[in-house]
Amino acid sequence: MSFSHLGLSDKVLAAVAATGYTTPTPIQEQAIPHVLARRDVLGIAQTGTGKTAAFVLPMLTLLEKGRARARMPRTLILEPTRELAAQVKENFDKYGAGQKLNVALLIGGVSFGDQDSKLTRGVDVLIATPGRLLDHTERGGLLLTGVELLVIDEADRMLDMGFIPDIERICKLVPFTRQTLFFTATMPPEISRISETFLHNPERIEVSKPATTATGVSQFKVSGGREPHEKRELLRRLLRDAKDLNNAIIFCNRKREVAIVHKSLQKHGFSVGALHGDMDQSARTAALDQFRRGEIPLLVASDVAARGLDIPAVSHVFNFDVPHHADDYVHRIGRTGRAGRNGTAISIVTPLDSKSIAAIERLIGKTIPPAEGDYTVHLESSEETERPRERSRDGSRGGRKPRREREPRGEREPRHARGGDGEPRRAKSAGRNAGSQPQSPAAPFAATAPAQPSRVPSIGRPEPRRTQRELESEPADHSHLPAFLLRPVRARV
Repeated sequence: MSFSHLGLSDKVLAAVAATGYTTPTPIQEQAIPHVLARRDVLGIAQTGTGKTAAFVLPMLTLLEKGRARARMPRTLILEPTRELAAQVKENFDKYGAGQKLNVALLIGGVSFGDQDSKLTRGVDVLIATPGRLLDHTERGGLLLTGVELLVIDEADRMLDMGFIPDIERICKLVPFTRQTLFFTATMPPEISRISETFLHNPERIEVSKPATTATGVSQFKVSGGREPHEKRELLRRLLRDAKDLNNAIIFCNRKREVAIVHKSLQKHGFSVGALHGDMDQSARTAALDQFRRGEIPLLVASDVAARGLDIPAVSHVFNFDVPHHADDYVHRIGRTGRAGRNGTAISIVTPLDSKSIAAIERLIGKTIPPAEGDYTVHLESSEETERPRERSRDGSRGGRKPRREREPRGEREPRHARGGDGEPRRAKSAGRNAGSQPQSPAAPFAATAPAQPSRVPSIGRPEPRRTQRELESEPADHSHLPAFLLRPVRARV
């Protein structure tokens, strides 16, 4: 079947033909007619099967009739990340080139002023992340009462990122009679319950079993050590030994780990970029554009790049860290082997990842075989960030402190002669006979202290005893009292 049999308009068909596509994918073939019929759709398909075009193409056809009003978008598309939102906008720019549609992008990292000016002119298609969308609605610069079609893309990712409360708030702001489309690659039970709340008698389109991987992706695992520097050395060996590696995405679980792996690969001569959620938006966009253009063959990223990014020519995916959630593994390796191509996915598995890798194998329904070859780690001598732990005095590795060298029994003092802190006890007469004792190592520091006005007794002769009258006649020392206590008090008569 060709696109001409799906009911799309002539302008959309011309735009599709200009891109070189002639045959729709299964998700496009089944979803587009239901979207054009104004039905709610729940679409489940593998990553890289064209889910974005499955709702972009019919939306362009439906939007040919009607006119946008100021601050009231006609359609709304929710995306979990900024990169996905920007990618969907690129699809509208590509397929809607022959139509005069206003498309606005509401994401973080961009000034509110530019986004407000676009909303004021009127928007046909509004693509947004939930947080920035709610910011505009709370400021009073956006009304969602005119939304005719709502698209929630990567619904399972919305659940993982904690966007479900925001989506519930947004669904209360849009009209009840809207048309709603859900698209996802995995369908956990929580998303099934939420979809029943948001969708009204939806048409369920399940092209493939949820959480299945593409057949063109070859999956392998390699055993790695517990230490981070061993994993980084193993990653470098895998990159050097990989066959037909054009470019690759290296996934880490934490943003901090992304920065460490990126710095390590740069230090060892690899051309690599980084992408994670704490980066500035301009830096994230620049790194992604450089990777797409082939200027950098390697990209170290967090799971912000695991969902929906369409980079067709990615040949390899490396899981530096095994994902904690099994569904994330399906999305990560879905960055390769897209649109019927072949790809390779390699995961570095440490002894601590045994439960996670077992959960992944249960989810995908197959056992991941070990990679061929000997990947025993031999640490390089030029490591900076991967320096080994220092050796102790007795030559052993590790954080344990060496045993304290014992003194010969004849040189130690008896236990009764030592104090509670291990220091020898001093005689009672040491304070009185300080003048006859040799100077201690701390004496130079003590000599710099100001002299005290206390009376020093003569050596060998006791201090004469003073009478009570002599003690009372001495002036009192009030230097420790504050000044306001020394002022005279006037008694009232």
